[in-house]
Amino acid sequence: MMKGHLACLIVFALFTSACSKQEQSVNASAANVETSVAAVRVTRTDLTGSITLTGEFIPFQEVDVMAKVAGYIRKMNVDVGDRVHQGQVLATLEVPEMENDMARASAGIDQANAEAVRAEDDVHRLESAQEMTHLSLTRIQNVAQREPGLVPQQEVDEVKAHDLQAEAQVSAAKSNLAAARERVRVMRAEEARIKTMQNYQIITAPFEGVVTKRYANTGAMIQAGTASQTQAMPVVRVSQNNLLRLILPVPESSVPQVSIAREVSVRVPTLNRTFTGRVARFTDKLQLSTRTMDTEVDVPNPSLSLIPGMYAEVDLQLQAHQGVLTAPPDAIDGTGANTRVFMVDSQNTIHIVPVQLGIETARNVEIRQGVKEGDLLVAGRRAGLKEGDRVRTVAANFLNPGRGN
Repeated sequence: MMKGHLACLIVFALFTSACSKQEQSVNASAANVETSVAAVRVTRTDLTGSITLTGEFIPFQEVDVMAKVAGYIRKMNVDVGDRVHQGQVLATLEVPEMENDMARASAGIDQANAEAVRAEDDVHRLESAQEMTHLSLTRIQNVAQREPGLVPQQEVDEVKAHDLQAEAQVSAAKSNLAAARERVRVMRAEEARIKTMQNYQIITAPFEGVVTKRYANTGAMIQAGTASQTQAMPVVRVSQNNLLRLILPVPESSVPQVSIAREVSVRVPTLNRTFTGRVARFTDKLQLSTRTMDTEVDVPNPSLSLIPGMYAEVDLQLQAHQGVLTAPPDAIDGTGANTRVFMVDSQNTIHIVPVQLGIETARNVEIRQGVKEGDLLVAGRRAGLKEGDRVRTVAANFLNPGRGN
């Protein structure tokens, strides 16, 4: 009985020892297996920084054409879609009261002219009478000087008073003449004003463009659009479409690189065409809600193939660096101050290195500090990797190829 129990213990001990040795062997084999990672080489590349922005075409300028005077539309000369040139007649108004105003102004001018003529005649008449009175005064004064006492002093004083009275009448007549002439100028100015208002009966295009909306028809009553507070109805809307604006929201980080007169390529997906535009102006102020700056690109549209409201894409070139160290975006881990790369040395050992980045494109990222040309970087999945790990590299075939060790 005891011998059988002892034999069982020996068999159990041998079995346990064999299992332990097998487990240690498996762990040792697992420790010797290296993780496979995709890797790429750091290379030198010419990089051009750009951002793709989307905007909507709007007319270069657009205005609702208002009537300067109130009246009825006698004739509409244009309709929606018509191309018009600057100064072309769009509509003609009828204002019957203006004819009466012109007749009244003409009559007023005639009356003022007649009053001026009468005042001028009065001046001539009174000047002649004043000359006769002054001549009589001169004669009496000469006689009184030659023969003192011959002419009574009272008579001399009366003639002198008549002379002064005649002189005053001449001055008053000249004042009346000046007032009459001034009334003539006022009436002529009123006539000119009415003629100017009559010219406003003809509504013309302010610039070359396309009629994009028609508000009124023949016979409609149009109010004078002379103040922003009025609810006057426009006649038509004219849009200048031979030159369009494309407003792009440039992010805050890219604002310093925006410059005037830079040519850009404008892609219009709807037409499957690319047009040439030019950065013409920017607001020089960020919108606080979006942290972007509106930048306008002028796009010539002589054939009017582009329609306001279409969307377009623009690759806005910001800066260019020649021969810089680059790697694919998948080789970069983290963002901002925590940006780093997983470098593989010649012993296939992982080293986590902080880096400083520059220009970023869809295919490459500039690395300003932390690496040198030819360094091997882990690209893609880096989960579980840590400093000092040994790995086996394979070429990453999606971008810059790496060299396996």
